Amino acid sequence: MPDVSPEPIRRPRWLLWAALTVSSVAAAGLLEFLHVPAALMIGPMIAAVTFGALGFKLAVWTPLTAAAFAIVGVMIAASIEPALFSALLGVWPVVIGATLATLGASAFLGWRVSRWGILPGTTAIWGSAPGAASAMVLMADAFGADARLVAFMQYVRVVTVSLTAAFIARLFVDTSGVAAHPVVWFPALQPIAFGATVAVAVAGIFIGRIARLPSPTFLGPMLLGVALHTGGGVAFQLPEWLLAAAYLVIGWGIGLRFDRATLVHSLRSLPHIMVAVVVLIAFCGLIAWLLAYYLGVDPLTAYLATSPGGMDTIAIIAAASDDVDLAFVMTLQTMRFIIVLLFGPPVARWLAGRAA
Repeated sequence: MPDVSPEPIRRPRWLLWAALTVSSVAAAGLLEFLHVPAALMIGPMIAAVTFGALGFKLAVWTPLTAAAFAIVGVMIAASIEPALFSALLGVWPVVIGATLATLGASAFLGWRVSRWGILPGTTAIWGSAPGAASAMVLMADAFGADARLVAFMQYVRVVTVSLTAAFIARLFVDTSGVAAHPVVWFPALQPIAFGATVAVAVAGIFIGRIARLPSPTFLGPMLLGVALHTGGGVAFQLPEWLLAAAYLVIGWGIGLRFDRATLVHSLRSLPHIMVAVVVLIAFCGLIAWLLAYYLGVDPLTAYLATSPGGMDTIAIIAAASDDVDLAFVMTLQTMRFIIVLLFGPPVARWLAGRAA
């Protein structure tokens, strides 16, 4: 691929960072207004990609990136409630079967994309993994995949799947008046819960590095947080301003790696990526039909439960109708997320080796 990157543009660094910050906030705000999923990460990432494509050379401070990864790890740990495991007992064969089927389909699509030569093996496979988009990007980077292209694939899928789910939901129930809960950006800090968040983030990074985990700054805090939250009942507080800052840093970290050549290559692969996304959505729709037919689950509940991504958007859509079993939807979505985190890395490495 020829190098079409422009020559680096020299500007005072403080001015570049100020311009990037303003443009990132504006992009995130616009995407939030348009109800685009993961807007707080996608907005800064788009702004950073634009800066890279224009030839501005910036790099995020490594400790800042580590802190952002750790916050995301604690956030994921806080979302896994002990009650989930009791809810799982009654439907565990369904959850495991639907999850493994979706994981298998996504892995096959990633393998085919890599075999077609559209994207490298590990990049295509990590980019096709369903759910947990931010986690997949972080772990893909740790396993040697191109995090830029993985992020491109993941967020194309998240946006497409979320918009498709919203459209299908409108066939069953009017969701025009449904909105997310109001966001409180600066809540009163809870000293114990917020202190636990900071402590787990710091200790998790240390433990992750000692244990030589892949992506230690992400997996260390997440695993420690899960153990303390589900096993010890430890509560965490993750105010919106903290999460927004973490998403901003991660979005920058991904976007600033792009140059014009990488961006052009990503856009050229977009048609093939969209085909893979549509096939995955159709496959999950087939699984939903099987759930509805054999288990008597209503069609909208089944579809939302198996929809491959956009968990926060899926939760809002599911809450729009009294006919949707929200507990069933979120149990399947959350357990798929956990299974992908556990089995995604070895499956990706094995398939990448086969593709190579």
